[in-house]
Amino acid sequence: MIAVNESIPLEFILLGFSDRPWLEFPLFVVFFISYMVAIFGNLTIILVSRLDSRLQTPMYFFLTNLSLLDLCYTTSTVPQLLVNLHSTRKVISYGGCVAQLFIFLALGATECVLLPVMCFDRFVAICQPLHCSVIMHQRLCLQLAAMSWVSGFSNSVLQSTLTLQMPLCGHNEVDHFFCEVPALLRLSCVDTTANEAELFFISVLFLLIPVTLILISYAFIVQAVLRIQSVEGRRKAFGTCGSHLIVVSLFYGTAIYMYLQPPSPASKDRGKMVSLFYGIITPMLNPLIYTLRNKDVKGAFKRLIARILLIK
Repeated sequence: MIAVNESIPLEFILLGFSDRPWLEFPLFVVFFISYMVAIFGNLTIILVSRLDSRLQTPMYFFLTNLSLLDLCYTTSTVPQLLVNLHSTRKVISYGGCVAQLFIFLALGATECVLLPVMCFDRFVAICQPLHCSVIMHQRLCLQLAAMSWVSGFSNSVLQSTLTLQMPLCGHNEVDHFFCEVPALLRLSCVDTTANEAELFFISVLFLLIPVTLILISYAFIVQAVLRIQSVEGRRKAFGTCGSHLIVVSLFYGTAIYMYLQPPSPASKDRGKMVSLFYGIITPMLNPLIYTLRNKDVKGAFKRLIARILLIK
């Protein structure tokens, strides 16, 4: 084992499912396809939202932020994951692990804050439709988006610092696909109770509280939608909110399972698959959910393709 001293290794070995080599090729294919779909889908949403004047609304401004976030989120882990699945030497440098940990934490926490912000936008649009443009003005949208990003990166600075300060005593085998807090804490050779308590508190702050606010908001939204007389208006409102609820359920459900359950040896393999789900599969599904269930986005995409064909 190569190390600068007994505590900080020069590189980490990412074990993943190396004890089950027959899984590596199927996982490589699944994650490669998922990554390509995530890149294409999220770039498409960003382009159509910025280039189509009909989508210059708060809802699509926040959706653009979510797509940019998911694009960076997957790129922070998937390329290294694909390299390791295809290679017999499954390593990542110490600096690469630190960067991966920081970016993954920052973007994950940012999404935890951004999803309730998107829910607030839907709440205003449906419950206060006559005052929506006054309440959700451009300055407030920018402030809410900035708050999401700043809070996410601030959380990452705190958690990354506390995690990386733990002595490893030369241990460098990470039982995971990428550098994530729970996996790195298991490497430490000292008591991690304080770190686990801090992680639990942060998880409650960034997971349970946003979910609670979202559920309360949707209770009011459902009441407002049921009062809509138009069948078409009611269908459109439920369609838009349904897309958001699916995204919320996928992201928070898997993240809560990962970060708020008591650690146990039996849950390690399940934890790997769950973290891959919210780190790779969910960012891939987000653009599909929003485009397949949204006539405005599909219409904007068709107009964009038509414009490109006309230019040619």
